[in-house]
Amino acid sequence: MQKLNVEDTYFHSNNLIRVKDKLLNLNTPKVMGIVNCTPDSFYSESRKQSEIDVLKQVEKHLSNGAEIIDLGGYSSRPGAKEISQKEEISRVIPFIKQIKKEFNAMISLDTFRAEVARQGLEEGVDIINDISAWEIEPQLLEVISKYKCPYILMHMKGIPSTMQNKTQYANIFNEVIHFISEKLAILQQRGINDVIIDPGFGFGKNIEQNYILLNNLDAFHLLNKPILVGLSRKSMIYKKLNTTPEESLNGTNILNTIALLKDAKILRVHDVKEAIQCIKLTR
Repeated sequence: MQKLNVEDTYFHSNNLIRVKDKLLNLNTPKVMGIVNCTPDSFYSESRKQSEIDVLKQVEKHLSNGAEIIDLGGYSSRPGAKEISQKEEISRVIPFIKQIKKEFNAMISLDTFRAEVARQGLEEGVDIINDISAWEIEPQLLEVISKYKCPYILMHMKGIPSTMQNKTQYANIFNEVIHFISEKLAILQQRGINDVIIDPGFGFGKNIEQNYILLNNLDAFHLLNKPILVGLSRKSMIYKKLNTTPEESLNGTNILNTIALLKDAKILRVHDVKEAIQCIKLTR
């Protein structure tokens, strides 16, 4: 990243995101390394609950080339058990403090809760990654507006525990891009311009719908915002190949490569080294 020369300068570019006093330049795609502070995320190797395990995972991601660490304390896998706000805070806030103490790392906090986001931002979180587009907690929009932090806007139907019962669409692409465009208009009215969009692979979509979105990924550039894809080891890979999340690294690399060729700017992954290789080779 490069430092801003002029404070409060507005940069109109879908490849530049202002993160506090710096710019995240997405002309070259970046990798976001997943750290799940949960006992039940769908990919067992990503579950980290002790301080030493979390810090080791962060160090591994950064050393392998991750530009962003995506930290989450609420499992959003299909049918995931709901947890209280208090429990989510207890899972993520101590780790945010430790990561900021130990590493010069950019942290994305994966949460849809306003108070979790507020506390995270107070502790140094750089980006809020919201799977719900503030549909679950409308108060989250107020937090984003107050802190003017970069915001990852994702499409999802329902909530994690019910989303896979809500896969009925007349036209999956039209509905998703319309949803995101309406949300972007609201953010723009609030003066929030540093927005990254995520079609939400696997969130309220069946396998075939996920592939329709991937095939049409380049059309999301009509919205003039950088695109994040979260395809890593998901069921659209392992169910299609009749395998498991643990055996889905090769499939992940193939789909990430397709996404890169359609100009995705951020890859959210469990396996940073391999994602960096995909970026180097596609470029």
